[in-house]
Amino acid sequence: MSIKINIPSYMQSFTNNMKAVEVNGSTVDECLNHLVKQFPGMKKQLFSRGDNLFEYIIISVNGESAYPEQLAKPVKDGDELNILLLIGGG
Repeated sequence: MSIKINIPSYMQSFTNNMKAVEVNGSTVDECLNHLVKQFPGMKKQLFSRGDNLFEYIIISVNGESAYPEQLAKPVKDGDELNILLLIGGG
């Protein structure tokens, strides 16, 4: 199964400046773990110590938020994931 993950510009230095990476998996979690296997530096960018996504990272599948399922969200061949940074302020 081939899933495309679009890498935000601020993380591209961890993927050898690749804007998109092809991964395999049937859930968002499997896809992100495959990304980390290819580019180990991405782990510290995405996951906290407990292997949970950082609270400020949002994943979208085909342009729609994967929240609240996030990591458990199923994906299928040809889907496209985006890694988004949730920015707060006031």
